[in-house]
Amino acid sequence: MSRRFNLCLVLLLFLSKLSTGQTKDAIIQIDDRLDERILPISSLLFFEDTTNALKFEEISSLDFKGNFKIDSTFTNADFREKNTYWIKLNIEKNPNSQKVWLIEFFDQTIDEIIAFAPQKDSTYKIYHLGDAKPFKERSLQHKNFELIIDNDLTGVDTYYFKVRSSQKADIRLTVRSLNRFVYYALNEYFIYGIFYGMILILALYNLLVYFAIREVKYLYYIFYLLSVGIYAMCVDGIAYQYLWPNSPKWNQIAYGIFSFMIVIWAVLFSFRFLNVKFKSKKLYYLLWGALAFKTVYFLIGLTLNQRMFEVSPIDTIPFFIIFYVGIHILSTGYKIARFFVIAYGFLFIGFIIKALLNLGLVPFSTILYYSLHIAFLLEMLFLAFALGDRIRILKQNRDKAWKRILKEHEINVQLKEKVNRELEEKVSQRTKALEEKSKELIASNQRLIELDGEIQRMNALLDKDNYKLKSNFKESLQARLTNKSLSFDEFKNIFPDKLACLRYLEEFKWSEGNFRCKNCNNRKGSNGPKLFSKRCTKCGYIESATSGTIFHGIKFPLEKAFYLAYTVIAETDKQTLDSLSEMLNLRRNTVWNFKKKIEEKITGLSKEKHQWKNIILDE
Repeated sequence: MSRRFNLCLVLLLFLSKLSTGQTKDAIIQIDDRLDERILPISSLLFFEDTTNALKFEEISSLDFKGNFKIDSTFTNADFREKNTYWIKLNIEKNPNSQKVWLIEFFDQTIDEIIAFAPQKDSTYKIYHLGDAKPFKERSLQHKNFELIIDNDLTGVDTYYFKVRSSQKADIRLTVRSLNRFVYYALNEYFIYGIFYGMILILALYNLLVYFAIREVKYLYYIFYLLSVGIYAMCVDGIAYQYLWPNSPKWNQIAYGIFSFMIVIWAVLFSFRFLNVKFKSKKLYYLLWGALAFKTVYFLIGLTLNQRMFEVSPIDTIPFFIIFYVGIHILSTGYKIARFFVIAYGFLFIGFIIKALLNLGLVPFSTILYYSLHIAFLLEMLFLAFALGDRIRILKQNRDKAWKRILKEHEINVQLKEKVNRELEEKVSQRTKALEEKSKELIASNQRLIELDGEIQRMNALLDKDNYKLKSNFKESLQARLTNKSLSFDEFKNIFPDKLACLRYLEEFKWSEGNFRCKNCNNRKGSNGPKLFSKRCTKCGYIESATSGTIFHGIKFPLEKAFYLAYTVIAETDKQTLDSLSEMLNLRRNTVWNFKKKIEEKITGLSKEKHQWKNIILDE
């Protein structure tokens, strides 16, 4: 710091100690040797109006003078949003000064500041400041609130300021020269330009990386960077100046919204970058819980109390959880998380310092005031390192994998050459053996040719015998069915399973060209897509073997249905429903319903047609 600034701080501390608990008015002298004096509320004369009903005429009266006091113990944490604060500032003017002087408020989030500036005619001119007013109404187009001091006449002028805010306000006044203000403002905006420029460059760089590799984590990181940038602009008052100067209502909640957006994109980025879902289910749900907590907290603040948007220890909870998750995953050997942990470690510390400063638990300083900005900057840089480190580690793993593949390929080539040599030797041995066997095969082939003729002659005889057997089997089968005295075991020998039944129905319905399409009466059909089915060559209608029979659509085994049908025909062998149910392992109702269906079929036939083939056809 400059010697003048050190002298100013010593002077302020001295005045603060002398004025604690006193009601004597402190006077600020305009002196060209001191370019600025920073006055926290603990060194100012102020009065806290709990009624919010006092008027300026009452405040400025001589009778009220004794109510203004200096409280050196007052901090930002003591600020009560429901009350009005009146500040009294005595300035001893110096017309011989070669500089223009002004009064400046640092806190850009104060909703309303009404300044009462004394005039030459002993009246007061009223100036309305605060972020509840459109930005263009400010006398100086600067992020802070400034008021030019009229320094034409000698004497002591008393300035009054009425301050109201919906959130904790850092009431810190500065009396400084215009030269000092311009120098300080230019340097501050220059630093802001570097800070926001770095954020923009990082965002554009990662956008290019996203287009190159198409990984969604880079999109999350870009949105995170933009949210951090706009949030920082809201805190600094830059967003109100450049992004939405005519929207004071939006300005009141914007920083809370973008603070919430930071948490959203930070959690989503952490999911992808740390691969949390596959590393630890518990930590995965813990992160979702942090996001849900922040969402509820944000909605309550948005609808009920915007004071909750202030940086407080509660805001550190999501980042502490992200920090903890990173440490846990790093401890499992996931090296990609190392720069991630460092980044969120800085951010966690930055939030803690900012929260303690807002609560007045640590003394104000420029470094601590911008601690969150510094933490964001370090965090973004280390996250960029983390993304680069991740690519580097993945590249190393890929290279190691390629080396292993190449080594395995070399081993495979050597094994292949060895196997080929062994095969060549064996092929040579086998070739000699095959030549010998070939001669034997030629002789054997000649004998086979001779035997083939004999086999063909025998096949012709077998075909003839087979045809006779088939004819005899059909006749025997029909005889046994009409015999009406077969036992269940004997019946099973004829129809042992479903395939035998279907084969019988196919032969029964379509043998010797008996096919007739039920759809178009076409006489020609081909094999259907399934076994024991026919497809009409004309209309494509597909008919199954059971279609058109009493067995179509039954829900129990077909071979059992065959036997039930047979028992109805076998009138000489009456069996009870219970015995049939037990023997066939079917429900009694199932047996009864099917037998009833067959009996109804028999009832509709004449006595001479009570035969197997007439009963099974459902026509």
